Amino acid sequence: MFSQLDWHVKSGELWQIKGDNGAGKTSLMRAIAGLAPQSLEGRLSVLADFLFLGHKAGIKSDFTAIENLRLHLGDAQNGDERQLNDALATVGLADYRDEYAYRLSAGQQRRIALARLFLVDAPLWLLDEPLTAIDVDGVAIIEACIDRQVRNGGSVIYTSHQPLKLQLSTSTLHLRGKGQSPYVS
Repeated sequence: MFSQLDWHVKSGELWQIKGDNGAGKTSLMRAIAGLAPQSLEGRLSVLADFLFLGHKAGIKSDFTAIENLRLHLGDAQNGDERQLNDALATVGLADYRDEYAYRLSAGQQRRIALARLFLVDAPLWLLDEPLTAIDVDGVAIIEACIDRQVRNGGSVIYTSHQPLKLQLSTSTLHLRGKGQSPYVS
């Protein structure tokens, strides 16, 4: 699927993966995250801990916002209620802490997933279509998160049909579809 792709991401870099619908953006992100290794030929090395936020929100609809965060964090951070509450407040969901996800809008459900950015200290973020179902205020929150991550030496790879408005240098990996080699700009 990714013919002749030789690509390296270094600390402190921001990358946008672009391409038409069906070009393989999500497939590449899932492969990097180890969720689709069967679609690769060759070698893939990920030398850092990472946080993957997929194209779908990845939340349980019959769990509350806070329960969803606990689920994704596992036992290690389940006891830090203040940190969980702060993350929900930062994404505009402080008043929805105990609300079941199925009662929330698509954008609010996406914000539950985005709250994980404030809870996990990973040097590499893989964000597949992070702007899906997000309003203008939510986009500003995502942009601030990405800016902080990169300025602190972390790396971010994201897919989107829209550029983020950041004061950071962004490199772009262009996927052109089946049988065509990707290129970097």
